[in-house]
Amino acid sequence: MGCASSVYAAVGTKKKLSIPEVVVFVPSTRIPAQSDLQKRLRGLIPKDIADRLSSLRNQIVFVAEDTDGSAIPELRRGLEEYLSLLIGLTKKEYGLEGLVEFKWRSLADGKQQQEASSSCIANSWFEVLSVVHMMAMLALSEADTLMIPKDHSGSSIRTVSSDCKREAVDLLLKATGYLEFCVRDVLVHIPPEIKKNFPKDLQDGVLEVISFQTLGQGTEIQLGLAVDCQKATLSVKRRLACEQLSYFSQAYHCLSGYDHINNGYGKKHMWFIKWKFLESKAAAYYFHGLMVDKGNEPSCHVSAVCCFLAAEEILSESKKACFTFCLAAPVTRAAPLWGAMKHLHQKIPEVAARKSQMYGYLLEQDNSSSIA
Repeated sequence: MGCASSVYAAVGTKKKLSIPEVVVFVPSTRIPAQSDLQKRLRGLIPKDIADRLSSLRNQIVFVAEDTDGSAIPELRRGLEEYLSLLIGLTKKEYGLEGLVEFKWRSLADGKQQQEASSSCIANSWFEVLSVVHMMAMLALSEADTLMIPKDHSGSSIRTVSSDCKREAVDLLLKATGYLEFCVRDVLVHIPPEIKKNFPKDLQDGVLEVISFQTLGQGTEIQLGLAVDCQKATLSVKRRLACEQLSYFSQAYHCLSGYDHINNGYGKKHMWFIKWKFLESKAAAYYFHGLMVDKGNEPSCHVSAVCCFLAAEEILSESKKACFTFCLAAPVTRAAPLWGAMKHLHQKIPEVAARKSQMYGYLLEQDNSSSIA
């Protein structure tokens, strides 16, 4: 699992301790495992194509293993060129189905775990799926890198340029496109009996969860940009907050129903989704409360206070979920508050307290009338 390639080094100890910092969560990165593809394709397709496929795949394996997947531009170029040739292997006239095995493994696993985690499946569409999935994970990793400043001075004040944020949003949308392509255009070609042997990371339900997650994180960044923009209206901020909640709500409820969460990485993924789901819910309640509070009727103010109090309670829950996520293996750290949440962590408690004092009597009257 590539949570983030950017890390802080804990100074003052005999051995430097690096704990990855996470902004954009990367659930898993699978890379091709070393295999003699050239030998397996011999006599099945033209020799020049077999040689080129084998050469590109070996190059991807070497770069991924040598850099732990951090050489994103080089890997992306290799994967795109490999994919353009690989699509041809799916043609029925070649008759390759069931004849050529493709082996992949998790990048996070050490040498002793590689065999246990590797997947070896004789299906060319599985290879296409794995390649596109890796391209999606690289896009998420690149977005994460953009959202973490290179200057790790230890200061709680962090500055990420608007251009970097917009570029990160574009990468998240690109990752979503890759994942949707996997679900809609690749998995449909693979028989159910073969899908049963897929690693949990490549199950269609988990792919959909990650797709919703990437859309949610892209909207989270957009909401932060809107909060920082004086021209952005309150209705725009509420719409973005509700969109973010919708995406993370779908991801949370989808992931809750899968066995994927029973393993270590799955549990961490689940806690990340829950954390972001609660944050987005608090933001939606807050901005909706501001909109409702513009009304002149006493009922509007009562509804607004209820929204602010709910936002405050949910925000408190989100902090606990964040803490649990960070401690879940492998241990990571959350970035200092940024974007909309940097604003909301201060404003929600303030507004909830102030509006409760202003309209507390209306809330008491409303509760009394309900009881009566």
